[in-house]
Amino acid sequence: MRLVILSLVGLTCFSPALHAQREPDKVACYADKQDNAPHKKKLWDGYEISLGPSGDPDAVEEKCTAAIYSSAGRVVFRTNGYSVVFDEEQTGKDFDGDGKPEVVFRTDTGGGMHCCWGYIVFSLSPKPHKLFDIAMQGRVDFEKDKDGKMVIWKNTAGPYGFTTMAQTPFAKKVLRVREGKLVDATPEFCGKILSDESEDYRADQSLLIPENLKKLQTTGAGDFNNQDISSALLSRALQYVFCRRFDEAMKQLDSWPEDDRTKMKMGFADAIGEDYPEFAAKLRESAVKK
Repeated sequence: MRLVILSLVGLTCFSPALHAQREPDKVACYADKQDNAPHKKKLWDGYEISLGPSGDPDAVEEKCTAAIYSSAGRVVFRTNGYSVVFDEEQTGKDFDGDGKPEVVFRTDTGGGMHCCWGYIVFSLSPKPHKLFDIAMQGRVDFEKDKDGKMVIWKNTAGPYGFTTMAQTPFAKKVLRVREGKLVDATPEFCGKILSDESEDYRADQSLLIPENLKKLQTTGAGDFNNQDISSALLSRALQYVFCRRFDEAMKQLDSWPEDDRTKMKMGFADAIGEDYPEFAAKLRESAVKK
């Protein structure tokens, strides 16, 4: 189950046109297409977008460009990339709760390497400014909560190198815009994330049973047949970290095979250290204890 989920996440990341099974984007420039026509589209309050191939014939990684113009013809925003998409599905939504709509682009800054698509959310009120950008390393979903406030769900990858790429561990972060900044609101949603109503939770729970954990400890994380178990264990630990349930995360990681546990904990600490420095320090300390 987790392999299927991760494969779908990969497809979402690699091909934003497939995200949420949306219709093909009408206002877009893809560098690998030969028929990229320039586009213009009016917004509101006199603003207009222009999107199409870059005018620089020598551009390699920035084949496409998009700009927002004011009514006076002044460029108030520009994004360049290997490909650029005007996201008509998300444009017009209120992301920061000020009652005004935002403009949303998706830009590929990875030179077509399928690695570096990201959303850019731009506000025109009270004056033009970038609200935030967010990488599309995994699936990103936008929804409204019961109060009509925007909630952003982001599948976030964990430490690399302890599973195959297809089984890379991931967990959910939930973000909001507060006072004009993107902030982590994950703990507010952990009751839902870590419950049987979550498909990911159920999938992990079916793998993290005593006999599977014993098998993992006996035959090792390097055994290809244990990849789904290893991924589920690391994913669950990562979700506990995002939920600030650090004791539960440590307990989960202590179930890793002993002969490889020190290396794993060090790598896990490196992966989460910037956002969770205190827990990363405890993780490193526990890794070197004999």
